[in-house]
Amino acid sequence: METAILFTLFIVLFLINVPIAISLALAAIIVLGIDGQFTMYMVAQRMFASLLSNTLMAIPAFVFAGVLMSYGGISKYLIAALKAWFGHLPGGLAVVTIMACAIFAAISGSSPATAAAIGSIMMPTLIEGGYDKKYAMGLIAAAGTLGILIPPSVPMVVFGVTAEESIGKLFMAGLLPGLFLTLILIVTSVVYAKAKGFGRSERASWNTRWRTTIKALPGAFLPVFILGTIYLGVVTPTEAATLSVFYTLIVSTLIYKEFKLKDVRTVFRESINISSMIFLIIAAAQVFALFLTANQVPNQISMWIADHHLSKYAFFFATNLMFFVMGTFLEAVSIILITLPLLLPIIHALHIDLIHFAVVMTVNMELAMITPPVGLNLFVVSAMAKERVESVVKGVAPFLVIMILGLITFIFWPGISLYIPRVLMQ
Repeated sequence: METAILFTLFIVLFLINVPIAISLALAAIIVLGIDGQFTMYMVAQRMFASLLSNTLMAIPAFVFAGVLMSYGGISKYLIAALKAWFGHLPGGLAVVTIMACAIFAAISGSSPATAAAIGSIMMPTLIEGGYDKKYAMGLIAAAGTLGILIPPSVPMVVFGVTAEESIGKLFMAGLLPGLFLTLILIVTSVVYAKAKGFGRSERASWNTRWRTTIKALPGAFLPVFILGTIYLGVVTPTEAATLSVFYTLIVSTLIYKEFKLKDVRTVFRESINISSMIFLIIAAAQVFALFLTANQVPNQISMWIADHHLSKYAFFFATNLMFFVMGTFLEAVSIILITLPLLLPIIHALHIDLIHFAVVMTVNMELAMITPPVGLNLFVVSAMAKERVESVVKGVAPFLVIMILGLITFIFWPGISLYIPRVLMQ
C-alpha cells in the first residue's frame, strides 16, 4: 500500500511540473514520514552519503569538458575536416553530421551537448544542401543520442556506481554497439539521400582535405587519449575525465585559440547547472531507494519473477517496455537510479550479464532522449531550429524505429556488447 502511495505521489508531483529531483525526494520523505521509522536526519545523511563517491567526480569533469569543447572550436574544426572528405558524396552532409556526433560523443559523454554542438553548425548546412528541415532536425536529435552510448558516458558512470560494476568495462562495452548504431544511421541516411537526390556539397581539393584534417587532429585525438589511458590501465575513468578537462583547455586556448576570457563565466554556469541537476537527482533517488529497500520491494519483485518462471527474454521485453514508457517523461539518470536497484536481484537471478544489460539499458536511455514529451534532445534541436517540438518529433520518428531495431539486435546478440570487455580486457 505504501509503495503504491509513493509512486502515486511521485507521478502527481511530476505532472504538476515539480522538478524531477524534488518529486523523488518529496514523495519519499512524505511516505517515510507516514511510516515513522525514519527521521529527517537519517534522510539527509543518506542523501549526502550517496554523493561521497570518488567515481561520481567523473560526471562534472566530463560535463565541463563537453561544454568547454562547444566554445573552444573543437566541434567546428572536426566538422570542417569531415565535410572536406565526405561532404561531396550522396548523403554526404548527413554522413558528416552522424560521424561528427559519434566523434563528439566520444569526447563529451552527453547527448544534449552532442546535439547542441554539432547541430548548431550542421543544421544550416543540411538545409542549404536541400534536406527537408524536419528530416534534418530528426537526424541531429537521433545522432546526438550517441553521446551516452559511445564512451565516455555519464549514464554509464551512474550505472557503474549504482551496480558496483567496473566503469572501465562499461565504457568499453558501449564502444562496438555505439559504432554499430552509427553505421546503421549512416546507411539509412545514404539510402534516403539517394532516393531523394540531395545532400551533396562541392568536392574539396586534396590540399583542403589535408589542411582541415591536420587542424582537427588535436581535438579528434581526445577520445583516443581518454579511452587509451583507461584501457591501458594508466588512469581510472575519474582521472581520465579530469585529464580530459585539462587537455580540452589546452587545445581550446593554446592551439585553436577560440576559448576567450568572456566565455569562462558561461562555461562554468552551464557546467554547474548540468552537474548540479544530475547530483541532486542522485541524492533524491537514494531517498526513494531508502524506502524501497527498507520495505524489501526488490526482494518481493525477485520472488514474483521466480514464482512465475519468467524467462530472460521475457524479462528483457518487460523492462524495455517499462524503460520506453518511463523515457517519455523522465531523463536517463532518473530512470537508472529509480529502476536499477529494483532490477539488480532479478538480473542476477536470471544470470543475465550485468555489462550486457547496461548496454541494453543505455540504448533505451538513448530512445528516452528522443521520445516526447520530455526527450531532452527534442528540446535542444527545437530551440536551435526555432521550430515547434512537434516538428522535431515528426522528423525523428523514422530514426526511432531504426534505433529500436538496433536495440533488438543488441538484446539477441550480446557478443557485440561483451566482446571488448570480456575478451580484450581479460
